[in-house]
Order: sequence, then structure tokens, then C-alpha cells
Amino acid sequence: MHRRPGLSVRLRLTLSYAGFLLLAGALLLAVVWLFLLRYVPDQAVTVPVRGGTDDPMRSPYLFVPGRSDLWEAFAPKAAGALVFLLVCGLLGGWLLAGRMLAPLARITEATRTAATGSLYHRIQLPGRRDEFRELADAFDSMLARLDAHVAEQQRFAANASHELRTPLTITQTLLELARKDPSRDTGRLVESLYAVNTRAIDLTEALLVLSRADRRSFAREDVDLSLVAEEATETLLTFAEARGVAVETSGDLAVTRGEPALLLQLTTNLVHNAIVHNLPDGGSVVVTTRRDPSAAVLTVENTGALLAPDVVATLAEPFQRGSERTHAGGPGHAGAGLGLAIVRSITEAHDGALVLRARPRGGLEVTVRLPAAGG
Repeated sequence: MHRRPGLSVRLRLTLSYAGFLLLAGALLLAVVWLFLLRYVPDQAVTVPVRGGTDDPMRSPYLFVPGRSDLWEAFAPKAAGALVFLLVCGLLGGWLLAGRMLAPLARITEATRTAATGSLYHRIQLPGRRDEFRELADAFDSMLARLDAHVAEQQRFAANASHELRTPLTITQTLLELARKDPSRDTGRLVESLYAVNTRAIDLTEALLVLSRADRRSFAREDVDLSLVAEEATETLLTFAEARGVAVETSGDLAVTRGEPALLLQLTTNLVHNAIVHNLPDGGSVVVTTRRDPSAAVLTVENTGALLAPDVVATLAEPFQRGSERTHAGGPGHAGAGLGLAIVRSITEAHDGALVLRARPRGGLEVTVRLPAAGG
């Protein structure tokens, strides 16, 4: 928004300092003037000296000035004192204001640098903690978060473009083959195109869910995680039986405030991942819920291959699957690499915390802590 130029903060502070000093000096001179008036007559008088005087050079009379004489002597000196205070106030106020506003100049420079897109710059204001130091530290923290967020979004956009390009490339290849070979089996072609198109739709829907969770554009209501867990496991029970995985659900009432559809998506993703990335045969998944004093907790554990800590640390990143977990699912079940990324985004959108831990005997334990309703 365009604004007309005005006085700088430094100049306004300088004028404020000088004005306050001038006002204080004027009040002090006024008090002195009133004090003197109590002991000065209205008119000048001459009074004889008591006891006379033995010195012939000294007058036997004492001259007492009146108020007009006092004013003539007091006014020029008072005016000079006020001028001196004004000059000192302007010079001292200018120097003090410049010294006080120096941190603000550094913050302004950093803001202009950040406005050009350079988010790596930090103020790092030295000195003891005060209002300017707190502002600078808060600004540095904001820049750090923005820098990390922008970098994450850039990686996400690059990964999403790559993942979305893959089914399109496959589709184009299949169509090129069909055009060059009219006698090619159209049934297999249609089946392949259907599978590729389904993967593209699943990936697009996952991206939309992830974007919705990141925007936090949803209403909140009380949701019992134990009921959500039961619904998710019932939906995936047939899928688990087909893969030879036993799913067990147990737990206590765990009510949080959130969006039911997103929390169901979160739980479904966790259970689905636990089923897919499991042992080839005889695997198990355990889903439990509980309530802590201040949190509703959902835990999903599954058997599976041993996972290295560095692999577990990247599983919640978009399009990160881990080599062992990708192959464990077999063909067609590697997924879009967004399952745990969506879980993390939904958890953060609900002000919760996501913890991933590799089980000592293989598999993964995922714990979601959400604020308890009314907590």
C-alpha cells in the first residue's frame, strides 16, 4: 500500500527527547521563578541598614529590586538555559535514538533481503535479551521455518512431478506400441492402461489429501480413535486375509478433536502400510488406542523385515518408501510413497506428534499422539 513519506522514527524520537527536556527545564525555571516571587516586593524599595555603617564609602541604605527588575535579570538567563537544553536535547536525542534504533535497522535490512527470496540470511543480533533481541530471534526462527518449508515444497513438487510423469510415460508407451502393432492384444492393453490409470488416480487423490491436511481447512469435532481404528481395520480385513496377515484391534476410549474423514484416512494409511510391508506369510498387525492425561494415542505395530534407523527416519518424507519396505509389498503394492507423509501431515494439522520406531525383531511401530478432547 502506497503511503506518503513522513518523519523518520529517529527524528520523531529526537524531537520527543528534546521536547521533554525543554519542558522539564521550563517547569524547573517556573518553579524557581515562583520561589523568588515569594521574597521579592512588587516595587523596588530602599531600606536603611540596621545599625548604620562605619564605612563612609558604603551607602547606609539597601536597595531591594522589584519584580520588574527581577524579570529583566532572570528572563535572558532563563531563555539562554532553555536554548542550551534544546540544543543538548536535539544532539543527545539524535545520538541516543540512533543507538537505540540500530538493531531495528539490521532487522529491516534482513527483511528486505528475505523479500527478495534469500531466506538463508539471519540477523543473529548480539547483546542481552530485550525487545529488539526477541524480535530478531523470532524473525530468525521464522526465516528458518520458511526456508525449510520452501525446500520441502520444492522437493515435494519435484518428486510429485516425477511420480505423475511415470504413469503418463507408461500410458504413452503402451499407446505407441498399440498404434505400431494393430494386431496387438487389446485386452491386455486395456488391462495395462487401467492399472496405470488407477495408479495415477490414487496418486492424485493422495496429493489432494496431503494438500488439504497442510491447509488445515477443516472443521473439528470430537472423534473417538478406538472407533476409527475399528472402522479402518474392518475395511482392510479382507485385504489382510488375502495377504495372510492377522489384524488385531484393542484399546480404550481415546477422544480427540479433529476431522473424522482425515483421522480415518490417517488410520487407514497406517493399517494399510502395516499390512503391505509385512512378512510374506504369517505376519501380524496390532492396532491399539489409549488415553493419556493430555493426549489420545493411536499405535500401529507390524511384523516385518529389520529396518535400519536411517531408513525409519525418512519413511514419513513424501515419496520415501525404503528399499526393504518397497519390495516387501510385492508388485503393485509399492504405493505412491505418500502413505506416511499423509499421516504426518494430518497429525501435524491436528497439533499432534508422529513417532516411528523400528521394532527389535523386525517391523515398525508407529505412534500418533493427538491432543485429548477437553485437554
